[in-house]
Amino acid sequence: MRIGYGYDVHRLEPGRKCILCGVEIPCGFGPDGYSDSDVPVHALIDALLGAASLGDIGRHFPDTDEKWKNADSIELLKIVSELLRSKGYTLGNADITIVLESPRIAPYVERMQAVVATAVGVDVTQISVKATTEEKLGFTGNGTGISASAVVLINNT
Repeated sequence: MRIGYGYDVHRLEPGRKCILCGVEIPCGFGPDGYSDSDVPVHALIDALLGAASLGDIGRHFPDTDEKWKNADSIELLKIVSELLRSKGYTLGNADITIVLESPRIAPYVERMQAVVATAVGVDVTQISVKATTEEKLGFTGNGTGISASAVVLINNT
């Protein structure tokens, strides 16, 4: 068994889509970045790659490569999941935490878990997605940013 940890952060910008764990959340702003900026999925990708000692998201999908401009992060997650399978790893479970003052994401959590589980090819019970605020403290608390962390357990088969 191997454990991996991932973290990602993005600035929030008006007019951007807010895509979290592959689900579009209706609001007037979203994470700004090179791809679709799905912060929790980026954290999950880093956790998976880290657990397998395969580098990080920037190494595999650099923002200097036009191929990844506006990329769908769920598609990137599928690529990483296949890479791990090719190296003999399977996902035991993933635990994702999204830090965001608003909007509330509780109504979308089950859909997020299902989208991520499908992308990595596991049962939905192996994916945990939860959210918290920072009680109006810091960049996430004042609404200018979003962060997410992910922890995974992978097994070598």
